[in-house]
Amino acid sequence: MKQRIITAVLALFIFLPFVLIGDLPFTILIYIMATIGLFELMRMRKIAKYSLASILGIALLWLVLMPVEADMLFGRFLKSEVIMLAVMFLLAYTVLVKNKFNFDHAGFILLSTIYVGMGFFFLIETRNSEVNGLTMILYVFLIIWATDTGAYFFGKAFGKRKLWPEISPNKTVEGAVGGILLACLVGVIFQLLSPIATSVLAIIGVTVLASVFGQVGDLVESAFKRYYGVKDSGNLLPGHGGILDRFDSMLFVLPILHFIGFIH
Repeated sequence: MKQRIITAVLALFIFLPFVLIGDLPFTILIYIMATIGLFELMRMRKIAKYSLASILGIALLWLVLMPVEADMLFGRFLKSEVIMLAVMFLLAYTVLVKNKFNFDHAGFILLSTIYVGMGFFFLIETRNSEVNGLTMILYVFLIIWATDTGAYFFGKAFGKRKLWPEISPNKTVEGAVGGILLACLVGVIFQLLSPIATSVLAIIGVTVLASVFGQVGDLVESAFKRYYGVKDSGNLLPGHGGILDRFDSMLFVLPILHFIGFIH
């Protein structure tokens, strides 16, 4: 716990200034973090870091992370068309290496780039939004941290029924409920201090949804690690693991809040 707290404080001091500044410095940092996250997944699948396949995967990830307005960068091609072209190159690579890199590998890279890319794309879009970008980022991270904290302490104190032992043996139903309750408390306080929803009832509804999807994102990452037999996605953050270990909830929360129109 001591190691986790020290790492969390140091990471916050590094990350927070970029969040406050926003714009290009924040975007560059997120590109770096997303790239590390994709490398973590490819390492689980034992895909060589410096292979042509991984380079194509990184190129595809960076395309996904580009803003919607990036269409103008590709002349007569749309961003979506360039992504499709990158997918074709990735699939063609399976032929060039005579299936040493096969369709399963290509499918893994494609799904991984979407999984990592969608969350970090919306992180960039949210922060660089002209309407409440910084406020929304702070709300999302506070809800995620409150969910994690509530789940941990409620689980320790009251946990009896396992939530999903095949995937994450330590998580309990009581912990999951405690995470939602603490997230709602934090959400209501946030709403009172800096209104971002039409009412307290509305912020409670959004917060419950965000907390639930945050925990689903956490379980998805746990499922990956259990399937590939690794304890952590990486070792960049001592006591916490890798980038995906820390941002797995965000990868689900930000997209869902955009999809329901809460974040524009």
